[in-house]
Amino acid sequence: MLDLALFATVMGMFALGLRRPFIWVLAYLYIDILAPQKIGWTLTPMLPISFIAFLLAFAGWAIGDTKADTRFTLRQGIMLALLAWCFMTLQWADFPDNAADKWEWVWKALVFAIFLPLTLTTRLRIEVAALIMVLTAGAIIIAAGIKTALGGGGYGNLYLYVNDNSNIYESSTLATVAIAIIPIILWLVKYGTIYPSDWRVKAFAALLIFACLLIPVGTEARTGLLCIAVLGLLMLRDVKKRMMYLLGAAALGMVALPFLPASYYERMATLGSVDSDQSASTRMQVWMWTIDYANEHPLGGGFDAYRSNSFTYEMPVATREGTTTSVEIQQVTDAGRAYHSSYFEMLGEQGWIGLILWLALHFLGLVYMEGIRKRWAGRAKHGEQWQAPLASALQFAQIIYLVGATFQGIAYQPFVLMLIGMQIALSTYCRRRESLTREAERKAARDARREAAGAKPAMP
Repeated sequence: MLDLALFATVMGMFALGLRRPFIWVLAYLYIDILAPQKIGWTLTPMLPISFIAFLLAFAGWAIGDTKADTRFTLRQGIMLALLAWCFMTLQWADFPDNAADKWEWVWKALVFAIFLPLTLTTRLRIEVAALIMVLTAGAIIIAAGIKTALGGGGYGNLYLYVNDNSNIYESSTLATVAIAIIPIILWLVKYGTIYPSDWRVKAFAALLIFACLLIPVGTEARTGLLCIAVLGLLMLRDVKKRMMYLLGAAALGMVALPFLPASYYERMATLGSVDSDQSASTRMQVWMWTIDYANEHPLGGGFDAYRSNSFTYEMPVATREGTTTSVEIQQVTDAGRAYHSSYFEMLGEQGWIGLILWLALHFLGLVYMEGIRKRWAGRAKHGEQWQAPLASALQFAQIIYLVGATFQGIAYQPFVLMLIGMQIALSTYCRRRESLTREAERKAARDARREAAGAKPAMP
């Protein structure tokens, strides 16, 4: 039944796209996030629905969309340069077969992120894209949240629709995305026009946010706890009653503590003991190895270059016998360990050039969203009140991602690249509106000058 429902949903979106080709863009967002072809077992895996939606999205834009508002921006140029550079490093990759496997999905994620802003030319399109992304991710988050609430969580034990540890279904990635979309959920509740805000929308949003907060608990992803802390700090900027906000957050945390499982406390406790935690110690060694590797290979080693790493280090191991605890220094040898950091992932795979391009892409996003937030804040005119809050929400989502990316190799995460596409679309939309406003003001000033000149009395 589930397989049939997923197949019918996808086919229905494909059919609706015949009348409204933009729906094919939404279909690709839905398919790429949820991966119904991996959830189903008979109908949905039968066709390459992801690639079909990918082609239909481009075809629908090329055939059915007006190109009058099309703009190619600096950040799209950076992603295009990054795409070209990734292809270049593919040619000298240390592990060609593994690099080719990763390239198969990376190029598609980058190309779609470059393309997406060309289709999001109106407020309605920007809003519906945000809604589809939130609800699709929400389908995974709600299911995981229910399992967590019923006691089915735990590190490596929270089974989702897909258990292949890829894309958004990887536990730490899901925890990061779940926290990152909370500001966008809040924006949709307050400014959304597709589902106007009423008690039902607010209740669903509150429950979805609660489920998002449960994901770091259910996955026991330490990165998720950091992301929650970052979100709490970021929201201080926009709340009006900061003291009430702080007191409420503290009270909510105190109420939640008794309900957290003991395994969650044990895992979070390792945040403060890097030296004695093998996972954290290994990451530090991988990062140091990557810096040395990049100094020797400044152009990068291609996708999955980490597979050549090998190192030996010492770490203290505590053993307890009765009431006596002894600490022994042991040597640990490891090899072929993943980067566990997007920053070092870019550095090792794409070298200094790739890292600079990636950092520039995200830095400019933060700057542009801050510019929109400041320029459009406080506007009272109809149709000009939603831009600044959306810029703030997308900025918060990006900051949360950048914090989570410090401890995960998710530099090319498709969901985040979609958010970047939305940022570019919002920036382009705002610049276009500002340009029209300036042109209208100049025209009004010219008309006023002409009227003033025509009203002057004739000279004798």
